[in-house]
Parts: sequence; structure tokens; C-alpha cells
Amino acid sequence: MIQRTLTRQLESWRAKPNRKPLIIRGARQVGKTTLVKQFGQGFTRFIYLNLELPNDRDLFERFDDIKLLVQALFLREGLPSDQHDLLIFIDEIQESPKAIQHLRYFKELFPNLFIIAAGSLLEHALADVQSFPVGRVEYLNLHPVNFEEFLAADNPQAFRILDEIPIPEFAHPILLALYHQYAVVGGLPEVLAGFIGNRDFTSLVPVYESLIQSFKDDVGKYARNASEVRILRHIIETAPFEADSRIKFQNFGKSNYQSREVGEAMRSLELAGLLKLVYPTTTVELPALPDLKKSPRLQLLDTGLMNYQAGIQMDLLGIQDLNQVFRGKIIQHLVTQQVISTHFLPSYKPMFWVREKSDAQAEVDLAYPYRSMLIPVEVKSGKEGKLRSLHQFMDRAPHHFAVRFHANMFSVEKVATPAGKMFYLMNLPYFLSTRLEPYLDWFIQQYPLL
Repeated sequence: MIQRTLTRQLESWRAKPNRKPLIIRGARQVGKTTLVKQFGQGFTRFIYLNLELPNDRDLFERFDDIKLLVQALFLREGLPSDQHDLLIFIDEIQESPKAIQHLRYFKELFPNLFIIAAGSLLEHALADVQSFPVGRVEYLNLHPVNFEEFLAADNPQAFRILDEIPIPEFAHPILLALYHQYAVVGGLPEVLAGFIGNRDFTSLVPVYESLIQSFKDDVGKYARNASEVRILRHIIETAPFEADSRIKFQNFGKSNYQSREVGEAMRSLELAGLLKLVYPTTTVELPALPDLKKSPRLQLLDTGLMNYQAGIQMDLLGIQDLNQVFRGKIIQHLVTQQVISTHFLPSYKPMFWVREKSDAQAEVDLAYPYRSMLIPVEVKSGKEGKLRSLHQFMDRAPHHFAVRFHANMFSVEKVATPAGKMFYLMNLPYFLSTRLEPYLDWFIQQYPLL
């Protein structure tokens, strides 16, 4: 059983005296149903409703009065009306726009009930909701299993070592080898469960194929016409070859599709959670906004699935530094996925930094908002002196902190840019990409002044 970090957020929600119904967002197959069912075991009573089932959906379609709906549900389940430790999980809620509307009434009329809803294609269903419960629900995002969740399930002792800051040197080669295994397989729960069970990569092929086909089948549920179905499926098939690169919508994936239709399809896939369009910022300080006029970078749902589709999984086995594979794009993509996985609120949107001038182009992999600063984060191997873009960022930044993820040991260096500005560079092993914020806390506390 893979214990998800989001469980801690669910416990905090449960303890709130003024909690609202909770909607868990996330793509299909990231483990939403399993997560809530595990969480439900801690309640005296747990009711699971799947709105893909007609009998469950009919409860919401038949009753306009939420009080009658709850009474009918309790009667069906054989429960008395005075429930105080009951979790009701409404799964696949996108199948009933009326059920989404009903969420608005639970907090006022049944504050003693715990209500969680989830749906893989919820964002697309909202267009059909006449009166969405704005301000009356809370949200949490569930992402694919990240590296530390994988470690907790697969090697608890190694997982506990992650809490030591800095990481002890003896643990580095062991954690890096485990991270390489995770990088090959990815973080989709069904895939990871099979891998943890037998360590057989070839046995995972049917699972990957089934997942890809399910994503393709889903597009018929939200595409507006047959032409858009073809474009969406084309993007699903070709996106792994473009991932973590800046893209153009026009002729995407060596097609004849126009910019507008590809852009609309990309945004539909983003709503379904299958990808993110990561836009650059040009500022070096907060507030930082993405520049939507510039070319975005493509971030797919899961690196392991991307590796499989691109046909490079076997190339990753035995590699000492993931930056050597696929022009360094695999490790950039994976580190970004890990950073995203630590953010549970929909408001977080990853950005990277660019300086695009005819005489000097520069790009930093991530621009990470932290406290009052925008921290540059590079993902690459090589010597400090090759970090030309990072130097350009730091020449303009009003602080002296920068981060690099690489395959080598943890270290902190005092560095000078070619222009003469001094700054500290914290070098983190790739496997610490889920621990960026705790290490930034340590970094800023240990090196407050130059």
C-alpha cells in the first residue's frame, strides 16, 4: 500500500471546525479513489458513491431538496439520521452537474457530515454546472506518486534518511540508484504497485498500454467533434517526444494542424490533467507572472509514462547520470514533476525564467517563488562555471541564493558571476527534488549574508 502525502492534508481538513466540502482534483489513474477509501477507514461510517453507477447518480438527479437527498441516502444505507463521524465520498462527480451544485448546501445544512468529491474530468464538467458553489467548497490536488512516497512504500529506512539535512554522504549512492529506478517506472500508482511487487520492467508493458488507451478513450467525453478527437489523440501520441521543450502549437508533432486548434486541444488536455503548459517569466523578483505571449514548455503527467511512450526506458537502465539521456530533458522533466507534486493547492503554477534578446538568450529551468524571493533552479550536471543563464539571473536578482539539481553530492559553493556578483549555489542531488523547500529553509538560515 502506497501511503500518500496528501493524507496529512486530509487530516488537517478533517480537524477544521468550519470545514467545507472538499473536491480532490487530479488526472485519471493518479489514485484519488484509493486515497479517499484509505482515509475513510478512519471514520466510524463511510459511504462510497460512484456517480458512474445509475443507482448512485439517481439520488442526486431525483432530489432537488438536499435534506430529502440525505434522508434517502441514510435510509438506503440503513443508517440513523444522527451521524457525527460519517464521511461521504462522491466519486466521479463530473457525471452529474446537479451533484456538483448540491455541494453548496452541505456546509450550511449538514455541517456535521464530512463530504469529499472527486472526478477525473471535473474541469470539463464545470461548463455544464449552472450554479457552481463558489466559496463553499475547498480544493486539493493529487499528483502521481512522487519519489519520497515511493521510498516510503519500497524502502522505509531510506525514506527516513531524507529527513536529515544535509543528507549523509553514505546514503547518496543508494538513494541515487533508487531514484533511477523510480525515474524509469514513473509515479502512476498501478504501475508502481506492479514494479514494487516484482521489479520486472517487462511485466509493466500491458499496464502502460492500458493507461495510454484509457487516456485516448477519454477524449471522446470532452472533445467537441470528431476533428478535435483526432487532434487530442495525436497530441497524446506525440507529446512525449516534445516534453520539457519549448513548443510551438503550429504543426505540433509534425502534423498539419493549425496553431489555434492545437492550442485549444492542449488546453483541453491541461484541464484533464494530462499535461501542463509551463510558461516563462522575465522578472527576477516577486511578484512574478508567466508571460503567456512566449512559447511554453510542455510538462506531461508522468515521466515514466513519457519514457515508455518515447521508447527510451531501457536506455535509462544502468545510467549514472540521467542528465546524459534524451538531451537532459528526462531529468528536467522529472525534477519539475517532483516539485509540482509537493504543491496541493490549484494556485501553484510552475514557471521558468528567460531573457530573450538578440545578443544574449538565457533560460533557467525553474523560477521558484519562496518567501519574498524568486529562486533560480537549474537541473544539470557540469561545473559551476558553465551555468551561464544562472549567472545572468543572479546578476539581476536582489538576493544571493541559487539552486542546482545534479547527480553529485550535496554541497554549497560561493560563486562569482562573470560580472562580479557573489552568490551562494546550493547543489542538491536529484533525489531531493521533493525536499526543495526544507533545504531552502536550511540554506537561507545557514547563509544569511555573503
